[in-house]
Amino acid sequence: MTYHAKSDFMRIMIERGFMADCTDYQALDDALSAGPVTAYIGYDATAASLHVGHLLNVMMLRWFQKTGNRPITLMGGGTTKVGDPSFRSDERPLLGPDQIQANIDGMQKVFARYIDYSDDRALMLNNAEWLDGLNYLDFLRDIGRHFSVNRMLSFESVKSRLDREQSLSFLEFNYMILQAYDFLELYRRYDCRLQMGGSDQWGNIINGIDLTRRVLDREIWGLTSPLLTTSDGRKMGKSQGGAVWLNGEMLSPYEFWQFWRNTTDADVGRFLKLYTELPLEECDRLGALEGAEINDAKIRLANEITTLLHGAEAAASAEATAREVFEQGGAGGDLEVAILPASAFEGGLSVAQMLVQTGITGSGKEAKRLIAEGGLRLNNDAVTDPQMPVDAALVGDGLKVSVGKKKHRMVQIG
Repeated sequence: MTYHAKSDFMRIMIERGFMADCTDYQALDDALSAGPVTAYIGYDATAASLHVGHLLNVMMLRWFQKTGNRPITLMGGGTTKVGDPSFRSDERPLLGPDQIQANIDGMQKVFARYIDYSDDRALMLNNAEWLDGLNYLDFLRDIGRHFSVNRMLSFESVKSRLDREQSLSFLEFNYMILQAYDFLELYRRYDCRLQMGGSDQWGNIINGIDLTRRVLDREIWGLTSPLLTTSDGRKMGKSQGGAVWLNGEMLSPYEFWQFWRNTTDADVGRFLKLYTELPLEECDRLGALEGAEINDAKIRLANEITTLLHGAEAAASAEATAREVFEQGGAGGDLEVAILPASAFEGGLSVAQMLVQTGITGSGKEAKRLIAEGGLRLNNDAVTDPQMPVDAALVGDGLKVSVGKKKHRMVQIG
């Protein structure tokens, strides 16, 4: 990124790695420099909680507010009834109004941890407010006439589905029109001039900008964040047990802390910049640590992120629990993550083979001797048979492997 931003928000987005693309860097930067701007990100209510995959954009809203602007979190009470087809291979299951509202209630708890809604410093809105009452014929005449089907078919999110000869329902095809209409309505009602989202939303954002220009002849902007994967290629926000939820009743603060504690070494510096508010220099310093010292950086990462979501007390409790579990009450052990490839389970895997494949022991002979001497425990249970089978269900989100009293590893599937 070569653009040199003047506004605090654009500078932070670029320096910390939030920026994928922007419709007009200069015009948006000028507007942000001139005074407060209102921006929104939309969230369809497809689950009872946000997950880690949403956290990047939640942090964007937080930074937007911290730099003196007004964020809008738009709940998709209306658009969830349709379902976003973007980069999906099949149609989303349709949810009823009660389930949609319950999901919105769960998601709002998370936003309240990151954004200050007092005194209208931020707004929490629901697009059902204007979508539920639309007159179909009026909407087709006033809004639908501004959309070219040819152009809609050219967007990658739709084109990729059709190229694979997978069905795209008329219901789903309407989604991008409704999202574009959201942007128009938010401009009309709240002078909202910026929509942000993941880079998979680029086509939908462009539609909203074009519609507002055609209907009102006004200039508004779009800004997207990168779709993150971990350094080893996994989709951000997923673990072997499924989504990493942000609601404490769906995933405990300890499990959330552990997710970040087990970050791959190569991702530490990048994640510190994106998911914490530590100064850039400190993020770079921590991310550059090597060997055993990188574990201190991972603990800092886990503590900072858990504090933002669950509070400082929950973060401290999670760290204390982790030390008790993995260091046997301060015996000096050190937790490291050992990655087991998913292909390892093809044809069966014994515990001795697992020890070799993860590098915990240097050979099968060493593994068998360790087990014979009673020096191996899995999740604190002693292992006596080197041929004991290990499957993906046993490993789960993480299998604690203890060698003697002080050496502990967390085995995960990568």
